[in-house]
Amino acid sequence: MTIESTEQQNTTAPAITYSECYRLPFLSLFHADCMEIMKQYPDKYFDLAIVDPPYGLGMGCGAGETRGNGKKKKDLYTPKKWDTSKPTAEYWKELFRVSKNKVVWGGNYFTDILPVSRGWIYWRKMMGGNYSDGELAWTSFDMILKEYTKRSEQGDNRFHPTQKPVGLYNFILHHYAKEGYKILDTHFGSGSIALAVDKANRLDKMNLHLTACEIDKEYIDKAIKRISESIKQGTLSF
Repeated sequence: MTIESTEQQNTTAPAITYSECYRLPFLSLFHADCMEIMKQYPDKYFDLAIVDPPYGLGMGCGAGETRGNGKKKKDLYTPKKWDTSKPTAEYWKELFRVSKNKVVWGGNYFTDILPVSRGWIYWRKMMGGNYSDGELAWTSFDMILKEYTKRSEQGDNRFHPTQKPVGLYNFILHHYAKEGYKILDTHFGSGSIALAVDKANRLDKMNLHLTACEIDKEYIDKAIKRISESIKQGTLSF
């Protein structure tokens, strides 16, 4: 099955039955299954979805090694089963229904679902050794391939096994978002995207709003703490 985009647009704010577990002027964060939230939004409500869904590789269960120290992920992160299977066809149907444009990390794992695109993003991670040289994101944009270069985040600020750097989301917002965009993230994880949205609003006056979902309470609590500390300190991790 291949998902195709439509041109329908609906910007009417829906009445969501779930209350946000964390709300800021730029963020509505739901502790809920993203399917339950997406189904309540009208067609093409979001200008841009930036998502990092499970790839089905078992990364949450401890597959692979951490960056640089040789320790297994299962020794540093609570083993979880969120990456034991890929998103369902219903997920893709809803994602394409509610969003006008998309950036999908791990798009190379979903080529049987996603339409052909030339607008890929390549994140060059500079890890060396036996680690992957980078990661790919599929986009719905008809534009040239873009490359971003930065190592993965390390140290105490990393609590999610597939945590992406804030700078990567800064890069995405700079190239693919416009002022006033409503943005959707279906798998919030570590919350890096929220710090990037906050930066874009504070420094670039983009007036973005992020709606995000995360089903795992541990990730929710740690992401909220991370965002709160960043705002309290008045600093941003790039």
